[in-house]
Order: sequence, then C-alpha cells, then structure tokens
Amino acid sequence: MVESILEYLNSMAVAGLSLGNFIMFAIAGILIYFAIVKHAEPLLLIPIAFGIIMGNIPSAYTGIMSPPTDGSPGGLLWYIQQGLFMGIYPPLIFLGIGALTDFSFLLSNPKTIFLGAGAQAGIFLTFIVARFMGFTLPQAASIGIIGGADGPTSIYVATKMAPELLSVIAIAAYSYIAMIPIIQPPVMKLLTTKKERMIRMERLREVSKLERILFPIASTVVISILVPKALPLVGMLMLGNLLKESGVTKRLAEAASRFILDSVTILLCVSVGSLARAEVLLTPASLKIVGLGAAAFVLATASGVLLAKFMNLFSKHKVNPLIGGAGVSAVPDSARVAQQIAQQDDPTNFILMHAMGPNVAGVIGSAVAAGVFLAMLQ
Repeated sequence: MVESILEYLNSMAVAGLSLGNFIMFAIAGILIYFAIVKHAEPLLLIPIAFGIIMGNIPSAYTGIMSPPTDGSPGGLLWYIQQGLFMGIYPPLIFLGIGALTDFSFLLSNPKTIFLGAGAQAGIFLTFIVARFMGFTLPQAASIGIIGGADGPTSIYVATKMAPELLSVIAIAAYSYIAMIPIIQPPVMKLLTTKKERMIRMERLREVSKLERILFPIASTVVISILVPKALPLVGMLMLGNLLKESGVTKRLAEAASRFILDSVTILLCVSVGSLARAEVLLTPASLKIVGLGAAAFVLATASGVLLAKFMNLFSKHKVNPLIGGAGVSAVPDSARVAQQIAQQDDPTNFILMHAMGPNVAGVIGSAVAAGVFLAMLQ
C-alpha cells in the first residue's frame, strides 16, 4: 500500500512544473479574462487559452502530446495537432468563412478590391523589417502575414514555412484581431481629416444572383492560375461561398458555416494553444514577433487608408478613406470600426456596407499574399 502511494506521488506533475509554466498559466488566465469580461474574440481566445493550460502541464507526466509508439497509441493532443501540422484546419475554416461571406458589397463597387489589396502592403513591409531584424526569409514571411489580420492564413503559412514560430505567430495574430477596436481607430483618425471622415458615398447598386454565382468560380480559376499556391485557401473560401450563393445547397452551406467551422475552430485553437509552451513562447525572438505583429496591423491599416486618399485624387466619386482601413481581412470587425469612427463626426453617415467591400477583399488579398510567399520562399 505504501509503495502504491509513493508511486502515485511520483507520478504527479508538480515536480515537472517550472516558473515559465506558471507564467503561461497567468497568460492563459489573462486571455480568458479578456474573452469573457471584455468579449474579445471569445470563440477564439478561450480554446487557445485552455490549450495553453493543457500544453504547459508537463507532457512527460500526462502523455497527452506523446507520439504513438509500438506500445502506446499516442496522446490526444498529438492527434489533434496533426490537422494543424498537415495544413488541414485553415482551409476548412476558409470553407466556413466563404459560406458566411457576402461578396456582393465588393461586386457592387469593384474598385474597393484595390483597397483590400492595398492594405496587404502591411504584410510586405513587415516582411522586410523582420528580415532586417535577423529572421530568415521564411520566418519573416510568416511574421508578415500577421498584418493580414487573418488567423487561419497566418497559421497556414507558419506551418509550411516556420513551424518553430507557429504558436507565437498564431497567438499574436488572434490577440491583435481581438484588439482591432483599440489598434485601428487612432491610426485611422491620425491619417484622415474630419472633412474626409464625413464623406458620404453613393448608394451601392444591387448585385444579381448570376454575378454572385459566377464570382467564386471565376475568382478561383483566375487566382489559382496566377498564384497556384493560394488554391487551398482561396479554393475552399470560394467553394463555401458558392454553396451559399447557389441557392440549392442550403444544407451544405449551413454545415460549412456552423458545424464544420465551429468544430474545426475548436480543434485548431486548442492545437495552437497547446504549442505555446513556456520554453517556446518566453524567448526574446517571441517578443520581437509580438512587436512586429503590432507593427504589421498598424502598417496594414495605414496603407489602406492612404491608398483610399490617393484614389480620391483621381476619382470623380470620392470614397471615404476610413473604408481603406477596413482592407485588413478581419471580417466584419474592421468594417464596424470604420463605421463607428465615421459616425463620431456625422451620426447620419452610414459607410458600413461600403467598408465591407475592402473588408472581404482583404480576405482574398491575404490568401493571395500567402500564396506568393509560399511560391517564392517555400
């Protein structure tokens, strides 16, 4: 009996815990606090935070992340993480996003696609800065993608090009997405005048069903020919959108946008969180990535706003520059931020639908940017 008790005590994970593990527990607690109390992306931050807790209980004692061997089937998290490492989860999330996305805002005002593309300048500028800071080209590209404000794309690129940085890149990306209402307004206000923020845009035209059906098909063909490496993301995004717009696959669209998207989000976020172990996240390189992620968001927002101001120099029909800041692909958060700022100066000015154009264009833009990096550097 005494031997059994001693054996049980030796199996406890207390002896394997380090100060770093407790710091990670605290970080997980902070993420859960913001998710629940501040309603900051709770669907993402709660499973990520819980994954952090699970990943920082020493695996040598739990076996939850142990690979399979001849005498053991392997730990639960090891199997869950395979969908992440094999690049399966991000395209499935894009399938669900496509089934939820309405591209008619973009189709009714096609020039806003340039604003979505312009906001991706933040990705490439951050890539250059990260390279000068000593990161390898693949690592710099993976860090730069954070500026696209697209968690699945950031994860997809990191798994292919810099798996050693996957956890910190994913956590930085999702944390900054949650902080969009804090990060973007100062940048948008700094780069615009009150007069510009009060610009009223023309009413959007109605988009036909045929246009909405042809768009995902044509986009997939054109983008995959020009940037083949973007097909896994863009193809699944547009498949989900076609299921939505066709009108004859309602059940499949609902399955993609609810059951598949929600299930895969849980698995992906828990996987990402479990990789954020103390020895990985609490390093100087990780702190650099966190800083570069913030810079990427600021640069992406600024480049979108500045491009909108530049377009107004040559356009008869002016666009409100605030919608340029919505060119990052955080749908619909960035579009809502643009609307809120516009109404601070003019409560009767409604630009939300106009901001959704560059916002959904940003989803495509970040996937294309990822494809370019993968084609050039992988």
